[in-house]
Amino acid sequence: MSLGILDQVGLAATLIFALPVAVYGLQRVLDGSTLAGVGFLVVAALMVLLPRRLTTPEDVPAKAAETAVGSVVKEPDGSADDGEQ
Repeated sequence: MSLGILDQVGLAATLIFALPVAVYGLQRVLDGSTLAGVGFLVVAALMVLLPRRLTTPEDVPAKAAETAVGSVVKEPDGSADDGEQ
């Protein structure tokens, strides 16, 4: 999956906040507080993964337009030259 420029900037901004949480979680695991450390690691992973998976209010019009275009415009069935030569 390729990311556009705005998607890459958004991912970088998310990582700015998620990486310190992940490092703190890793430090807690190494210090012996396994449950808290794993919890922080899960939170850091969710900070990165959830925005990529969830539908936001800005995505709804684009998905509706995609569905409408898909129902109006049909793909041709195979050959492009149906007797025209």
